[in-house]
Amino acid sequence: MTTAPTPALPAPGDEPRWLSDREQHVWRSYIEAATLLEDHLDRQLQRDAGMPHVYYGLLVKLGDSPRRRLRMTELARYAKITRSRLSHAIARLEKNGWVRREDCPSDKRGQFAVLTDEGYAVLRETAPGHVAAVRQAVFARLTPEQQESLGEIMRIVAEGLQPAGAGADLPWLR
Repeated sequence: MTTAPTPALPAPGDEPRWLSDREQHVWRSYIEAATLLEDHLDRQLQRDAGMPHVYYGLLVKLGDSPRRRLRMTELARYAKITRSRLSHAIARLEKNGWVRREDCPSDKRGQFAVLTDEGYAVLRETAPGHVAAVRQAVFARLTPEQQESLGEIMRIVAEGLQPAGAGADLPWLR
């Protein structure tokens, strides 16, 4: 699959280039599916572990990291959330005893988030139900070819929304 060139934004005062009927259908289908999927996964995780989907993602990333620890800035980048939202999430996870913060010895302003043994146990208990929910909601509905296409499409979209240049307005930089 090839990527389409990124069109320039219209100049102020130019007439908008409206979505075609086909594009509008694709866009609305995406919005509906993304909203329903996030709600489905949030409800499953709230029911099974008392946490929202974004918190589960933080625990997964910490669980996959060396020594189950990661700099807060890297964790925000992974989760695609603001540092303020991450700080709030980590505070809630600390209150549950699932994560703790540690100061960074090489950077007085930096901190690590560390997955505790209790947090790791919660992650291990919760993962099978979450994987089943993801499989039922997404993978069981798609052919292997559709799965491959979806992965490639989402990668292209994500890469296009994360410019590498200085001054990029990305959540984890706010």
